[in-house]
Parts: sequence; structure tokens; C-alpha cells
Amino acid sequence: MSVGVQRLRDEPERIRQGAIDKREDPDLVDRAIEVDKRRRALQAESDAKKAERNAASKQIGEAIRAGARPDGDEVKALRDASTAAGARIDAIDAELARAEQELEDLLLRIPNPADPEVPVGGEEANQTVRTWGDPAPHDATAADGTTWERKPHWELGAALDIIDNPRGAKIAGSGFPVYKGDGSRLQRGLISYFLDVHTSEHGFTEVWPPAVVNTASATGTGQIPDKEDQMYVVTRDDLYLVPTAEIPVTNLHRDEILDAADLPIRYAAYSPCFRREAGAAGKDTRGILRVHQFDKVEMVLFEKPEDSPQALEWMTERAEVLLQRLGLPYRVLLMSTGEMGFVQRKKYDLEVWAPGVERWLEVSSCSNFGDYQARRMAIRYRPEKGAKPELVHTLNGSGLALARIVAAILEVYQQPDGSIAVPEVLRPYLGTDTIRAKATD
Repeated sequence: MSVGVQRLRDEPERIRQGAIDKREDPDLVDRAIEVDKRRRALQAESDAKKAERNAASKQIGEAIRAGARPDGDEVKALRDASTAAGARIDAIDAELARAEQELEDLLLRIPNPADPEVPVGGEEANQTVRTWGDPAPHDATAADGTTWERKPHWELGAALDIIDNPRGAKIAGSGFPVYKGDGSRLQRGLISYFLDVHTSEHGFTEVWPPAVVNTASATGTGQIPDKEDQMYVVTRDDLYLVPTAEIPVTNLHRDEILDAADLPIRYAAYSPCFRREAGAAGKDTRGILRVHQFDKVEMVLFEKPEDSPQALEWMTERAEVLLQRLGLPYRVLLMSTGEMGFVQRKKYDLEVWAPGVERWLEVSSCSNFGDYQARRMAIRYRPEKGAKPELVHTLNGSGLALARIVAAILEVYQQPDGSIAVPEVLRPYLGTDTIRAKATD
């Protein structure tokens, strides 16, 4: 269950409005309320019939001790009543099991209501919270005063022979790029740099998770049933290729009770990511802006409920540190209810400016889920010794996502001669300060 039965009873209008704001079906809320009422009525009837059966059994013993014949009419009537009650109990319990399953299925499909401070609406309602850096213009001026036009990353990647989309398409299909030479080193360098900063400076524990998850794990974080069609399925083994490290890492503590003294728990994890929907309907199919396979370093947090709002701000700033050190101008958007997704309570998107395509590119989403995921996964903590366990709050954010970071670096750092200046923080990882085309004979 996600929103929780008690919360459904206590705040039906808020949950229903939350579904409307997220452009989900509010009728699911009404159906869940009706099923919950039916389930409670069945439970009450079952309890009453069990009490009736117990009373009949007790009366049989009392009647026999008082001298009634075991095969007499009095005892037979009591036994018939007990048998009838038992038959009704069996029928009720079967119906009750169906109602409980229906309620659980409905609750899994009801979205997490957004935080009250989240703007209501679609893309037009997104709010720019802050910006950093000056976006480079499409037309640049060289040191000698001449002007030149910045190229899109796909032209740069092909000219430098560091990104090979045609051969990737030959191997696996469209949306599976091949990185070569300095392109491959750039990928590997970025991943290592992100992990090094998160672990050595920001206090994250590094995790290297599986690249596949089972149904329970995907359900726990909310990909199932919401995004099931967007995941690649290993059908023979009933496993899913991960669309993000969020799924395996958050499930590390599924069905566990954590010690309050251990909170917060903060993980950083690299994983390849696989998404079927990338490049749908011919959108952004050129280059590496929308691909079926990409790499990402993910931040996953487990926090006490009272600390999660500030933890979201802290985590977002950790992603910003990386962008600032890479020298990539960016903006932070507070996403509206219609743009934030099914499971998020509050979400920030970080977008970098890519002057070659003259667009803002999303490279990180940082989200607070409240107790929504924790309820699905039964992740709790005990506030103090002997206290009743409570649900933790979960958060995650990209720190950061490739391949758009690669696209932005190529477009921002391109030089008039077509070479790419390597950002200073990445030079130790690549072993060079410039990416150039290989010399030909």
C-alpha cells in the first residue's frame, strides 16, 4: 500500500485532489474508499460469526455437562448453528481476501499527493528557483575577434570520433550510443569524479547495485504499476533492467526496522540505466539527448520525517556543486504537480544550458517521496528504544546523469578549431586538457 488506509479514511478529499493535480484518475480514490468500507463490513461480520460459532461450541459443552444427550435435539441444534456459522465464515473470509487484494491494488495506483507548496498545473506552472552562470550564446567570438557558430554535440562527437551512434544502432538499435576513445574516457571520468566527490566530500556511502531488479523491488519504489511499460523486461527470469539505481538502492532496506541513531543513511551509486520510452514519437532522436541506455550516479537518502524537507535542499545543492565545478550554467526548477511524477511529493529539476542546440537539458531530478515509498517497502525506524516503529522518509536525486552532461560539456567547451577543452576538474581523470580529432595520414 502507498497512501495508507488510515490516511485514505482521514484525508479522502486531499488524496482525491492530489490525484487530480497530478492528472491521475481520482475515481481510484472513490473506489478505494468504497472497497475499504466493504472490507470493514465483511471483517465485522466475520468477527460476529466467529463469536457466534465460539458461543455455540461453548454452549454444546455446557449442555452436555448439564446432562443433555450428545445426540439429542438440543446439542444437534447447537452443532447445526456452529456448522452454519463456520460455512458463512468461510464464505466471508474468501470475499474478504478478494476485497483486501482489490484495495491493495487500488492503493498502489493512487499517486502521492504533492507538498502544499508545489505549484499546481503543467509545464507552464514550473517555477525557476535560482540560476547559476551565464548561458553561452550560440554564436561565439574567438580570441582574434572573429565569430564562429557552435555546433551541436552530435556533429562534434562524430567529427572527433568519440561518439558513434550508427554503429550503436547496428549493434542494438536506435538509442544505444557507442562511446570511443576520449568519449569513453570522458564517460568513465565523469562517473568516477561524481562518486569521488559524493563519497569523500559529501559523506555518501558508495554502493554498486545489481542492474536488474525483481517485481517486488520495482513495486516498492513505484515503477510498478505506474511505469511498468517503460522498463525492459527479462521475461524468462521475471526481472527488470533498472531505469535508475534508485530502485535497487532504496530496496536495500526493504522490510527492515532501522535504528534512529543510524539515520540519516545516504548512498551514492553508479548504474547503467535502461528506458524503453526514450526518443518516443521521433522526439530528440538526434545525438544523445534521449537514449535507451545511459549512465547515472544516483543519490539515495533515508531520513527522519522531520528532517526530509531540509534533506531535499541539501541533496539538490550537492548536485549543484558538481555542475558549478564543471562550469556548466544551470537553472533549478520547482516542478509543478503535473510535471513531477506519480510518486514524488516535491521535486526539483536541474537543467544545464547547451548552446549548440540552444536548449536547457535536464541532468538531475531531486525528489522527496515522504513516507510513500517506505510504506510500500515497509522501511521503518524506531525513534527510541521501546518506541513503536515509524516510517522513514526516502529521497533520491541524480548526481549526475549522463549522457546530457556529456552533450553539454561538448557544446559549452568546444573551441573554434573543433576541439574540446576538458573542464579542469576532469583533467586528472582523462589525462589531457583537450579532446582533439585523431591525426590522419
